[in-house]
Amino acid sequence: MSTRGAQDLLIERVQRVLAGLPEQASSAEVVQVVRDQAGVIGDEEVIEILRRLRSDSVGVGPLERVLALPGVTDVLVNGAHDIWLDRGDGLERVDLDFGSDEAVRRLATRLALQCGRRLDDAQPFADGRLVRDDGSIIRIHAVLPPLSESGTCLSLRVLRQATLSLDDLVRGGTLTGELAHVLRIVVDKRRAFLVVGGTGSGKTTLLSALLSEVPGDQRIVCIEDTAELNPAHPGTVNLVSRAANVEGAGEVSMSDLLKQALRMRPDRIVVGEIRGAEVVDLLAALNTGHEGGAGTIHANSIAEVPARMEALAARGGVDRMALHSQLAAAVDVVIVMKHTAQGRRLAQLGTLRGSPTEAHVVWDMDRGLVDPDTELATWFQS
Repeated sequence: MSTRGAQDLLIERVQRVLAGLPEQASSAEVVQVVRDQAGVIGDEEVIEILRRLRSDSVGVGPLERVLALPGVTDVLVNGAHDIWLDRGDGLERVDLDFGSDEAVRRLATRLALQCGRRLDDAQPFADGRLVRDDGSIIRIHAVLPPLSESGTCLSLRVLRQATLSLDDLVRGGTLTGELAHVLRIVVDKRRAFLVVGGTGSGKTTLLSALLSEVPGDQRIVCIEDTAELNPAHPGTVNLVSRAANVEGAGEVSMSDLLKQALRMRPDRIVVGEIRGAEVVDLLAALNTGHEGGAGTIHANSIAEVPARMEALAARGGVDRMALHSQLAAAVDVVIVMKHTAQGRRLAQLGTLRGSPTEAHVVWDMDRGLVDPDTELATWFQS
């Protein structure tokens, strides 16, 4: 057996002994357990075992040094020998090797348990959120073999609270000063809007910046699956959904929170990411006097929004006709974000009209002002 394989077996024996102790072992006691289980062992090997024990029991193990790299948003583990990261410029291979798939599985199982999830042969996939000591949040997803032929797959996404202002986004090139002026009018006139785009396109960052423009005497209730919105606004209340625990109890859905938000005297209701049945309650709220609401959804263009909303509304038991009768009346402006080769950019502005709802592009990053005969278009010249 290889040295690495022998260490794996030794670590498993040590972990079993430590797990059986009535109280947490001190450092000296851990060293003694290592020596008892190993027999003849040198000091350097003891130090290596202790290092691996700590790596297996604290944080995200060997991936800590990867997450510590500047700008990392995703870490992807495709088995023991295939690890990648994303810093915003596409995937990069990481010089890291877990040694065995069992090591990846141990890490994935521990992280799942820390999130209150079960991960084993009977439940071979899991996802959850982990709050780290520094306050950052990591979204975790894991899949075990044989569902994954390449070995245990572990995906980590770093979720950072969005704190940039519109002026910050203009300076960073995400949008122009003219577009910032138009968006400020959207907020000032209390128009309901959707921010759409793909994963990592900057939807939440833009939404948070727009909410920072809301007058301070208005109350904003933000509803999210994960706490990412952090607008510079004194009247913001953040509500975060909760998944069921290992026993399947305790779930609080986004739809549940939206119903509670309606009783909290909101001036504006915001859904951080619309993913399912909550879209029904949001549209009802926007159609019954709660002006200036907002949300984000996954879509690549304004043209995709009606079909995407249809699919989400179906989860809440609302048919196509009912959805379209509410959608155009509830949503005034659609803002599209894209992740381009030059970075995250505001790509389109548009509206939804009619029933069935039709998407209309008013401004496009490649073509400029496309439809001048709209209220939204007049704000470009105001």
